Amino acid sequence: MRSSLPVLFAILAIFCGQSSATSPNIVFMYADNVGYGDLGCYGNEEVKTPHLDQLAADGALCTDFYVVTSTCTVSRGAVLTGRHPLRNGLLHQLVVEENWHGVGLPHRERIMPQYLQDAGYATACIGKWNIGFAPGSRPTERGFDEFLGCRSGNINYFTHTYHGEYDLFRGTELHRMEGYSGDLFAEASADFIQRQSKAGKPFFLYLPFNAPHYVSKINVAEGETPQWQAPDRAFAAYGWDPSETDEKRRYLAVITAMDDNVGRVLAALDAAGQRDNTLVVFVSDMGPILRPTHGLGVASAGIYRDGAPTLYEGGIRVPAIFRWPGKIRPGTVTKTMLSHLDLLPMFLNVAGLPSRNDRILDGRDCLPALAGDASSPHERLFFHLRDTVAVREGNLKLIRPKAKAPWELYDLATDPSEKQDLAVKGPQEVERLANLITNWQLDVKNDASEPVKYKPAKKQN
Repeated sequence: MRSSLPVLFAILAIFCGQSSATSPNIVFMYADNVGYGDLGCYGNEEVKTPHLDQLAADGALCTDFYVVTSTCTVSRGAVLTGRHPLRNGLLHQLVVEENWHGVGLPHRERIMPQYLQDAGYATACIGKWNIGFAPGSRPTERGFDEFLGCRSGNINYFTHTYHGEYDLFRGTELHRMEGYSGDLFAEASADFIQRQSKAGKPFFLYLPFNAPHYVSKINVAEGETPQWQAPDRAFAAYGWDPSETDEKRRYLAVITAMDDNVGRVLAALDAAGQRDNTLVVFVSDMGPILRPTHGLGVASAGIYRDGAPTLYEGGIRVPAIFRWPGKIRPGTVTKTMLSHLDLLPMFLNVAGLPSRNDRILDGRDCLPALAGDASSPHERLFFHLRDTVAVREGNLKLIRPKAKAPWELYDLATDPSEKQDLAVKGPQEVERLANLITNWQLDVKNDASEPVKYKPAKKQN
């Protein structure tokens, strides 16, 4: 009887949806507007990003990794659901009141932690939410056991305010804290890793940094000039004074502060003995905002055209780094076309969860491609933002930059910067790719959630 108890307990664990202590952990860091040319490992010789550079050296760096849209809210809805915005129903950037009180992502949609809880994972969201905070929409109501962060984005890094309101929450309640937001998020992440490691439970940590998003005028004191915000140590890393006024230097300091906090999280994994048993993912939610009035124009998309919120390469081709010792070879550089929609299917596979038939997932497990065992799981990728659409198939890219504008056609193999429009020379390819977009738009209406319209609560007299 005693010898059969371990088998019995194992069977009970399976039926109860519990994973074993050896199930891989997942740490997913989603940065806020890091450009393709903003990191050392992507060729930036000015910035100091030693921890991200080492993460890339220890795993895989992607050169052709995409987000399917280029605005914060919509990108987050897409990555968390593994579904295109046109399918998941979250199609626009949430405005102030929607961030505070709106439903945002339709409640019909299922997101990463809800799947992983089925496999017995402890789950935490620490950082920027930005997809709705109405009852039923908050992180701890959508599969996260724990939440520490801001409802919106674009908060003041030190005062944690957004449009004049304090915006840092623990769970569903306001939570007063002092310190640089990135430091607070890294410390809370390290604590979560330590606690779950001691408990012997596999964990999923979603860490959406609010960095390096610019701080706008609405989030600083009256009369104060908006500027990039970083802790003193980030300026000291360059030998600069914290009162530095050059915005390019201040931006580099923000990137370095974020990198430092990535390092804190990685160190926590090492200290907990979880390095080898953890898949670590670092991805940017979109390209940089390069307009001088939105972000002060000092970020870099490298050789790629424009930035967010457009569907040119600078807006949608983003840094992406993966580390999983024993599964992904160190020093891998993959030119395979991949998407942030692929992360959810990959996480489901890592957790040993079966594929589901109750909804369509637009991504595909990208682990085989990262491990060098397979080519891209996509024949083509589609992109959409408001009235802009695009498709990449092989090296060809077709884009309509705004409603009723002419189609533009580019060969990314010979023209990665999208300078030579081939539409006039290739009308047949334009027609073929445009038809693919039309058919895709019709297809995503299947199994689609209706977008939620925000209705402010009526004020009581």
